[in-house]
Amino acid sequence: MRLRPCVVLLLLTMMLGACGDTASQPSVSRAPVALASIDASVADTAVPSTVASPAVAETTAATSSSAATAAPSATATLDVPTQAPTITAQPAASPFPLNAGWWDSAVCYEVFVRSFRDSNGDGIGDLNGLIEKLDYINDGDPAQQKDLGANCIWLMPIAESPSYHGYDVVDYRKVDPEYGTNDDFKRLVVEAHKRGINVILDLVLNHTSSEHPWFKEAQANEDSPYREWYIWSKDNPGYKGPWGDVAWHKSPVQDEYYYGVFWSGMPDLNYRNPAVTEEAQKISAFWLNEMGADGFRLDAIKHLIENGRVQENTPETHAWLRGYREFLAQTDPDVFTVGEIFGANPQTLKNYYPDQLDSYFVFDIGQQLVGAANTGSAIAFNLTTQNAFKQLPFQRFAPFLTNHDQDRVMSVLGDDVAEAKIAATALLTLPGMPFLYYGEEIGMLGTKPDERIRTPMQWTGDASGFTTGQPWQPFHNNYRDVNVAAQQDAPASLLSLYRRLVHLHTSEAALAQGDFTLLKANNTGVAAFVRAAGGDVVLVMLNFGKQPAQNVGLSLEQSNLAAGAYQLNPLLEHAAGASLTVAEGGKLSDYVPLPTLEPQTGYIFKLTR
Repeated sequence: MRLRPCVVLLLLTMMLGACGDTASQPSVSRAPVALASIDASVADTAVPSTVASPAVAETTAATSSSAATAAPSATATLDVPTQAPTITAQPAASPFPLNAGWWDSAVCYEVFVRSFRDSNGDGIGDLNGLIEKLDYINDGDPAQQKDLGANCIWLMPIAESPSYHGYDVVDYRKVDPEYGTNDDFKRLVVEAHKRGINVILDLVLNHTSSEHPWFKEAQANEDSPYREWYIWSKDNPGYKGPWGDVAWHKSPVQDEYYYGVFWSGMPDLNYRNPAVTEEAQKISAFWLNEMGADGFRLDAIKHLIENGRVQENTPETHAWLRGYREFLAQTDPDVFTVGEIFGANPQTLKNYYPDQLDSYFVFDIGQQLVGAANTGSAIAFNLTTQNAFKQLPFQRFAPFLTNHDQDRVMSVLGDDVAEAKIAATALLTLPGMPFLYYGEEIGMLGTKPDERIRTPMQWTGDASGFTTGQPWQPFHNNYRDVNVAAQQDAPASLLSLYRRLVHLHTSEAALAQGDFTLLKANNTGVAAFVRAAGGDVVLVMLNFGKQPAQNVGLSLEQSNLAAGAYQLNPLLEHAAGASLTVAEGGKLSDYVPLPTLEPQTGYIFKLTR
């Protein structure tokens, strides 16, 4: 077999023992790729929208985030993709603070449009159905508090796709016809903004669908301008993906392989090609400027640019994100971005600051928070939340309980409403921008496969609350008892608690933007912390324990609290706390706010002098 000159060079380098990260090697460039003129019509190819890809296509990473990179293959690689020059990651001087904006007091509600509300009876949720239910999310009247109170919605992918989940896109500029039209989306934005709701979109830039016209042309024609938009190899390079699955897939058209870290139906885009970056920027500008979106949730960003077997969190990825954020800031200074780095903890996230996306999900917080609610111990929760606040830039992280890639939190908690309530109270009193998964606020159940954690919203005790037709997925068995209608006017319901907590988070400066000071409690089932923003101060106590906690004392060696006497006024339906005296230096010693903390109960006190 004829070897390309670049491959000969690579093999010689390997034999000399200098093989390693491409960042440390001279790289061989292809001739510059001409940027093709792209418009919305390029993806007009009709693709059946009812064919669902295998669940593994879109969730492989979700089930294997802890797996190490697979060992190199024993078979020598004969031909590998030619790499463009390595992108050099430049260090940044200091973290950028977020400009003042709607995100300062935001709670964001994650919506799977397919499962939220169907307006036309075809059993599939759509944008017009979502518009019908905007008042449930936020009716624009903060005084009433009959709505959930969220001031942001994150829409899972709505671009045209051959799959039910939408994470394999065939047209980045067109709303999937099952969900409606581009005009429907524009109307959604207008109606959302009337109610004070900002709309962020799930933007899938790491890969396209294998049905995308770009990819279909690229694999059929080696001279296509789209050829260099993907990653190819004449021979199988022999290594697997970061979690041990196949990453190189045999082309059904040519005698060659292409790279797709998630699945053969999701070929990775080649961001070493400037033309691909330019197209990603055009797509982003389209949704911001022409469609009115307020920002993006960026999917799978740790996989954007690979260095051979190093397939996540590469320096090139960090450099690309820096450039992307600079582009967004020039395009729309008010844009907000949140990145998904599956399984991320504060230590992993540190390399994504200070100058890349605005915010990132912190999976570790949700894991430890749900664990505390499940076990009754606050030890790991205290450590994780304190580390996150210390290690990550202020207000630039996003906690959540579970999302569309994980078993629903109520299932993880064994359908225990008390545990769900303490988990909700903890989430919505922590620093950062909290995200809620639709149905979480009423206690919807769901365990994998993925379709069963994305079932239709349970509005009423029958299917008519969601659709007049046949739902695309059957409801879970508890929908007749667990639904919005049943909890709407019940003061003790999970929904009522969520509403109160969301409204508190968006209205109390201390909960929305305050700093975070962890107190020492003499009970391992209790977490306690102070949030303060200027003169607005709140004390939170969370008894994760399964039993009442008696005379729990709180101590603090030093803090920013001004010395003096404080009154504790309850912000939830519980008793007022005992008066508090803070010593010089913000010190507390064995302060007991209440003689008894009820099991699995949260307490929020506003401190006034």
